[in-house]
Amino acid sequence: MRTRNGLRTAHRPSIVARVAAQTPPTFREAFLFWLKLGFISFGGPSGQIAMMHAELVERKKWISDSRFLHALNYCMLLPGPEAQQLAIYIGWLLHRTWGGIVAGALFVLPSALILWVLSYVYVTFGTVPVVAAIFYGLKPTVLAIVASAVIRIGQKALKNEVMWSIAGLAFAAIYFFKVPFPAIIACAALIGLVGGRLWTKRFLVIGGHGSNAEGEESVISDNAEPHTKPSLTRALKVCAVCLLLWWTPVLLLANWLGTEHALFREGVFFSKASMVTFGGAYAVLPYVSQLAVEQYHWLGAGQMLDGLALAETTPGPLIMVLQFVGFLGAWNHPGALSPLLAATLGACITTWTTFVPCFLWIFLGAPHIEQLRGNVKLTTALSAVTAAVVGVILNLAVWFGRHVLFPEGGGVEWFSLVMAAVAFFGIVKWKWNIIFVVVGGGALGLIYKTLL
Repeated sequence: MRTRNGLRTAHRPSIVARVAAQTPPTFREAFLFWLKLGFISFGGPSGQIAMMHAELVERKKWISDSRFLHALNYCMLLPGPEAQQLAIYIGWLLHRTWGGIVAGALFVLPSALILWVLSYVYVTFGTVPVVAAIFYGLKPTVLAIVASAVIRIGQKALKNEVMWSIAGLAFAAIYFFKVPFPAIIACAALIGLVGGRLWTKRFLVIGGHGSNAEGEESVISDNAEPHTKPSLTRALKVCAVCLLLWWTPVLLLANWLGTEHALFREGVFFSKASMVTFGGAYAVLPYVSQLAVEQYHWLGAGQMLDGLALAETTPGPLIMVLQFVGFLGAWNHPGALSPLLAATLGACITTWTTFVPCFLWIFLGAPHIEQLRGNVKLTTALSAVTAAVVGVILNLAVWFGRHVLFPEGGGVEWFSLVMAAVAFFGIVKWKWNIIFVVVGGGALGLIYKTLL
């Protein structure tokens, strides 16, 4: 192919042609991906979001970057674990309601099963050195994943000095002044709304909310599909089904064991918590600790910290620490049941009431959020939110790096420093598969601690 000046250029197929050559994932392919993600999604919400972005947007191209960020911004505004809600949202986009159910359930189930085993080992035998050794290797790889996420999302969102300023202010607010995460997101959204009116060009940086932005590829169309359109009938069905599923186990416990039993009280307490837990696990811990430890006396303060450590060693949402609280609370207050049965039911009812509401928020709100993808005012607000999220993720990277590389009472953790550096450059420069990075990090940590 020649241009007007006679120079030969390589023939490059258009983005539309390249995308057309790809096919959307089958339900089986998506199922296997969500299952795999459930077992390797370490690193808290930032690490999990980074994994999903790397796999779904960059590697598999199942969803465009703009649509991914649009969904992420909505999930950031909801109570509960935003990474799991993002998985539900994307699963729903790909394969309707059952796709969302599978994605959300598999994001949690592996972690729930592993944490149940660790909780039982904890109350029976105490700490487990093998788990600690694996986590020792996981921490620097997770640090690398979070750091790479800052760069990857920052390149997409920080397109001008305004977005850089919002990200910097968000980082300073959360890192130096401990401003709550929901307040940062709310302020960013307000700045985006006002700034979008006064300076639209500088705030309208997330493109492609009606169609794929230039240079983006995905195997699903960004045009609205029938199942993404809001409907009053559908909304009523979603509310009825989700509320029935949410509260039926709690009411059955009340009928079986009475309203004074720990299991029923846990069901009610964590149902309330699921509606106010904005900001993720670290935001909810003070609220849960105050009531679970001081008012209900389900467990001690030291046990609460142990539960957080165990939750950090498992994949899935960090808010799974609440399952440990439910397990210990019922183990310590079993009533007429055996401790193990009571604790197992406590773990189940806590996990159920924590995560079932997430499906309600997504299935009810996502169609309306999809409908607003072409709305300029919403886009400017979400652009500012995305910039603020970059600052929040940077805060997590700095906080995590300080604790991983410079632990209290010691100097530099050289093993972790080398592993984090290698993993970081492997992910950013050599495009290593994040799944292998996580698995390899855990294996190297186990080997290193075993040889010491």
